[in-house]
Amino acid sequence: MTDKLQLDPKTSALLVMDFQTGIVDSIATDKDALLARTSKLIEAARKAGMMVAYVVVGFRPGYPEASSRNASFAAIRGTGRFVVGSAGTEVHPAVGPRPDEVVVTKHRVSAFAGTDLAMVLRAGGIETLVLAGIATSGVVLSTVRHAADEDFRIVVVADCCADRDAEVHRVLTEKVFVRQAAVVTGEAVGGALALQ
Repeated sequence: MTDKLQLDPKTSALLVMDFQTGIVDSIATDKDALLARTSKLIEAARKAGMMVAYVVVGFRPGYPEASSRNASFAAIRGTGRFVVGSAGTEVHPAVGPRPDEVVVTKHRVSAFAGTDLAMVLRAGGIETLVLAGIATSGVVLSTVRHAADEDFRIVVVADCCADRDAEVHRVLTEKVFVRQAAVVTGEAVGGALALQ
């Protein structure tokens, strides 16, 4: 983990990714603690004046965005899961967005693939992304890779990410992400923002 973190809230954005009720309930093993840490992170970002944006997965009825060739999303086509507005697709109320905060709906794993997220971030003068998300091996991994290719500075908040497999989470946060991101705790982000 990175010890010394510096963040400029004017050019940084916190992305709260896939914290939807159905995902939190099915993937987060210690969801109450995860939600408490993430809520605290969101409040620190808001207090510092940092952009807070949400990314959710969602599909139209009939899943026209989900190709039968996409193994991950083809499997959910017949389940009724993740249809926009259906049960479980809402952001968990413990970490929910304010009315003025951006919510981006994605149809793939990465927060960027096929969305207007990059446009929103660039329009806001954002250079640094602070990432919290579920799952570490899904949206967080894909977004780290894409954000690095978009030349964003990246901060992964490890204790505000979760994965079904604790070992996968550990390997990603300790060995993989560190090549392209600062990997820190929510407390470290809060401390860096408090210095602003």
